[in-house]
Amino acid sequence: MSTGSGAASAPAPTTAHESPPAHGVPEAPPDTTGPRTPDATAAAPAPLVLPGSPTPPPPGPPAPTPTEPRATAPTPSSDVSAPDSPAVTPGPAAAAPERAAITPEPAAVTPEPPAPRERVSMFRSLRVRNYRLFFVGQVVSNIGTWMQRIAQDWLVLSLTGSSTAVGVTMALQFLPMLLFGLYGGVLVDRFPKRRLLFLTQTAMAVTGLALAVLTLSHQVEVWHVYVAAFAVGMATVVDNPARQSFVSEMVGPDQLQNAVSLNSANFQSARLVGPAVAGVLITTVGTGWAFLYNGLSFIAPITGLLLMRTRELHPTRRAPRKKGQLREGLRHVAGRPELLWPIVLVGFIGTFGFNFPVWLSAYADDVFHTGAGSYSLFNTLMAVGSVAGALLAARRGTARLRVLIAGALAFGLLEIVAALAPTYWIFALFMVPLGMFGLTVNVTTNTAIQMATDPVMRGRVMALYMMVFLGGTPLGAPIAGWVTDAYGPRIGFVAGGVVSTVAAVTVGLVLIRSGGMRLSVGWQGRQPRLRFVPKPPTTEKELVKA
Repeated sequence: MSTGSGAASAPAPTTAHESPPAHGVPEAPPDTTGPRTPDATAAAPAPLVLPGSPTPPPPGPPAPTPTEPRATAPTPSSDVSAPDSPAVTPGPAAAAPERAAITPEPAAVTPEPPAPRERVSMFRSLRVRNYRLFFVGQVVSNIGTWMQRIAQDWLVLSLTGSSTAVGVTMALQFLPMLLFGLYGGVLVDRFPKRRLLFLTQTAMAVTGLALAVLTLSHQVEVWHVYVAAFAVGMATVVDNPARQSFVSEMVGPDQLQNAVSLNSANFQSARLVGPAVAGVLITTVGTGWAFLYNGLSFIAPITGLLLMRTRELHPTRRAPRKKGQLREGLRHVAGRPELLWPIVLVGFIGTFGFNFPVWLSAYADDVFHTGAGSYSLFNTLMAVGSVAGALLAARRGTARLRVLIAGALAFGLLEIVAALAPTYWIFALFMVPLGMFGLTVNVTTNTAIQMATDPVMRGRVMALYMMVFLGGTPLGAPIAGWVTDAYGPRIGFVAGGVVSTVAAVTVGLVLIRSGGMRLSVGWQGRQPRLRFVPKPPTTEKELVKA
């Protein structure tokens, strides 16, 4: 059945009385682009014309496909052919092998195996030479820092016999961060961070050496220690935000979380070694040698800074000198929920949930009646958990706010459960997960804030973060101490856990709402499943009702 020139023709269907194709002539490979009738030819079938529809123009000849040539199977009962295409005339049976020779077998498509998942190294940021120099220098310096903290408190106590004087020393060291922390962030954004770190590390080295000379010469007085503590605090105002934000310039954004986690593991490991070494030096040769080690330990980070290759750094654009930079940084944080609410969460947890010196000493003395040895054991176990938390964070590739909220919630609940522990060893074992989740909150917040911050404002934002995290301790510790003295250690510890839990839940809900998410409750098999999904878009009818 055929039509006139210019009209489309439909392929005739194969009927029951038609004979099969000639023996030895291969059929054309199936067309994978759509359904085909058994007698389809190599030429594409003409489109079907419905009654009353306009006649489409004849299509041109199909483009040759050199990689997949097709032979045409003869259709003895039909003379259908595509317009403008040459008719295929079946040849004798002898020509069948030649047609078979030019018809390739359809290639078997073998699915490629999935690419193996790249193994994430826990110490991958140490492959960066500049960061490796920085890390090794901090290993030596952090041990000296912990040694000086112990020696400084012991020296003040031995000179005055007053615990209040020890408290004054701590306040003088942390007060500058609370008062001038934001101005330190402005300086960090304005000047090269490597040069600022060189100056701050040198200043802290001079402070340690001065205390060593005064102590070893037996000329030290308590006001000397007060001045040294305040000088270290002033250097920390610039050193902390510069050191935190300089990490991203050494390793880049891809390795940021790993580097921040390793920094935390470094500091917590020194927390295990430094006090022990300081105790040995104090009891054998005196506090002056601990100060001397701390002063000399700064040679390592200073040397590392000098040996760095500046061409391998990832410098950020520095903020120009102008008025209102402090307010600009605060507005930047206030207008970004992903920056504001993690800082608020860390502020509550740092102020009310991290008062472990108050609670652990009270548990060792008043609850279990085991003395200073148990207090040291509690701190050691917490440091072990902190190192484990830092290393686990180093394995994660990214910092997610849901990890922060989950870690903060677990931290608060663990504080409540640990406070009610009935026996000594159960309470002691709870110190390990407490240290792990506390460090998870710290590392995740640090990394998430740095990744979400405009690089030109990173110094100011990190200064605000450090000011809230460290500056809240002098405010929260007296409150925690009063509650512990008035109502007992268990109530004081529970109160800190309740505040941390409520803060985690509240900040989590605020972040979910600001991100346009909602909680979805469903079932997966026989188990309930909770997840956060995007809210459905608001319809015009709902807008009219509103």
